Amino acid sequence: MKYLIVLGDGMADYPIQELGNKTPLAYAKTPNMDLLARSAEIGLASTVPEGMPPGSDVANLSVLGYDPAQYYTGRSPFEALSMGIDLGPLDIAFRCNLVTLSGENQLEKKSMIDYSSDEIPTDQSVLLIQSIAEQLNSSEFRFYPGISYRHLMVWHNGREELKLTPPHDIPNRVIGEYLPQGKGGDLLIQLMKSSLSILADHEVNHQRIAQGLRPANSLWFWGHGRKPTLPSFSSKYGLKGSVISAVDLTRGLGICAGLEVIKVPGATGNITTNFRGKAQAALEAVKRGQEFVYIHIEAPDEAGHRGELDNKVKAIEEIDEKVLGELLAGMQGQGEYKILLMPDHPTPLSIQTHTSEAVPYLIFNSSGDLQVGPGAYNEDTARQSGRYFPHGHLLMDHFLGDKG
Repeated sequence: MKYLIVLGDGMADYPIQELGNKTPLAYAKTPNMDLLARSAEIGLASTVPEGMPPGSDVANLSVLGYDPAQYYTGRSPFEALSMGIDLGPLDIAFRCNLVTLSGENQLEKKSMIDYSSDEIPTDQSVLLIQSIAEQLNSSEFRFYPGISYRHLMVWHNGREELKLTPPHDIPNRVIGEYLPQGKGGDLLIQLMKSSLSILADHEVNHQRIAQGLRPANSLWFWGHGRKPTLPSFSSKYGLKGSVISAVDLTRGLGICAGLEVIKVPGATGNITTNFRGKAQAALEAVKRGQEFVYIHIEAPDEAGHRGELDNKVKAIEEIDEKVLGELLAGMQGQGEYKILLMPDHPTPLSIQTHTSEAVPYLIFNSSGDLQVGPGAYNEDTARQSGRYFPHGHLLMDHFLGDKG
């Protein structure tokens, strides 16, 4: 048996008036999802334990079968692993976004215009972070380039007692009350203030402004934590596996779980990503003997954060056609297989950030042990099924059956 997970990050949503009071998942044209739904198990799973932040870090950890209440230490340590950064016992890793803030003189009075600086391309953002590193690296703080707007800072002997806010949670809000708080927060604020002049004078931002694009004019710190320790996926479930993703968070989670990380050319983490290439890479992994492949697609989440209704619907339709459709065609002749399709968490367009509600899942088994399904996969059909996993990390045990 082969096991494939298709994870549409942030794919779940609320009903939207412009879509006839349907969710994007219910509204989108998804013939492959609907085909599977006719003979699949559908239900709901709570991937975010009560009291924990509804981030992709917590939720993907849960989907992979690890109890976040036991194993979660923060988001950025997973990203550090993906970037090849070896965290020491005294190191605290921080996600470091390149954001666009408004033009007020005082940092506290500025507003969060764009958490992604118009999804700044990596070739530009790397130059900005390199300039930041040249001027702000020290024995305490070191900056590392990542992908697009997503970068990393490591604070040696840093503080954990901090309250930090994800920038995608505060679109268009004045940032004063969301700046770093707690012991050491003042040092992070000073780094942010120092970044303002460095980034304002950078040629990359001059060019972006001239092209009508938003400048990446400030750093923003969040998602901090220490190096995690997970039991390997193979020791937990007895399967060799791979993870396919464009973002360092999911890659790092895979590395921590002992999974092979497969990088796909053209995988961007947004609507321009190489959807079909991810499915093809998964099929190639199966053909060379991998028993488990975790395919993570960030695009619905990015659209949700940016309030882009058309792109969220499009992302779901691309997942249906170019990922799920490609997998169904390619698995013919590869023996028995199971597919788990689900989001990690909702990212509702109306609020442009994550929520912790239960998400719909679909499990399809090619072996012929088929159930009578509802014929459609969405939030409503999952809710109506009556199936519910209150502890989302146990869904993996259920999906793998006697492998759990």
